[in-house]
Amino acid sequence: VQLQASGGGLVQEGGSLRLACEASGRPFSAYATGWFRQILGKEREFVASISYRGDYKAYTDAVKGRFTISRGSNKNTVYLQMNRLKPEDTAVYSCAVVRGGGSVHYTPKNEYEFDDWGQGTLVTVSS
Repeated sequence: VQLQASGGGLVQEGGSLRLACEASGRPFSAYATGWFRQILGKEREFVASISYRGDYKAYTDAVKGRFTISRGSNKNTVYLQMNRLKPEDTAVYSCAVVRGGGSVHYTPKNEYEFDDWGQGTLVTVSS
């Protein structure tokens, strides 16, 4: 599966951005999908994931209540709506999929659970 993340940019603290992850090949609805971020010099960290049917979602504590992961109606896009952005959200954001899909409840959170990764998109939040 080829993945492409987009939507990053420069935004002021308190602002919003919506990231999009587009997939080629099988529809996104066949995969559990996640977003990760990496701050320069630090390890990549989990941000959010969504089950393959979109019924279940998981978030890291740092973004709960501010970020929302969702599936697009076209079946080939997963979004990450980011509101009330903070300077500490500045990072390169990447999306990834679990090709096996998993159960309807499955919301992966660890890097090793994911099979395919897209190139990231840079989000910069200025104070």
